[in-house]
Amino acid sequence: MRLSAPRITPLNEKDCSAETRESLGKAADSGRVYNIFRTVARHPKLLKRWLPFANHVLVKSALPARDHEILTLRTGWLCRSEYEFAQHVVIGRRAGLIDADIQRIVDGPDAPGWDPFEATLARAADELRRDAFVSEPTWKTLAARYSNEQLMDTVFTVGEYNLVSMALNSLGVQLDPGLEGFSRWRG
Repeated sequence: MRLSAPRITPLNEKDCSAETRESLGKAADSGRVYNIFRTVARHPKLLKRWLPFANHVLVKSALPARDHEILTLRTGWLCRSEYEFAQHVVIGRRAGLIDADIQRIVDGPDAPGWDPFEATLARAADELRRDAFVSEPTWKTLAARYSNEQLMDTVFTVGEYNLVSMALNSLGVQLDPGLEGFSRWRG
């Protein structure tokens, strides 16, 4: 973690307003609200407006789950966002990624063993992070398989997780219990 303590303390669940509980929805009802949401809950208006977009990118995107997680994990790694990366290691495994896949994501698009299309996804994340632009060769490879909606979701996924990574790093959001950070991955 870049910071050993939060700069903005996550809101204690018992202190959530009715509006904040409504914004958090099912997560608040289950009694398990992750530190990212409890931190953003310190700004209820932001939480209420950010969650629909975050929900689209995470759950309603047109991208296949595995592709989404390659983009997300690569972005989290590039941003050095340990929280983002750790959360999405768990989600990525549910989407079918194995440890060798995750290590390739860490190592980058030129690492050996990639499926060519998945390497292109990692390359798109690198280009967007570095240049705020997907190069023509990368775009053509993506466009050969993806619909316009999927192409847009590719860009918005990397953008969303870049934004979230900046917030997580700067606000000092700490790992939730049970998450493993960067220490297990070489890079």
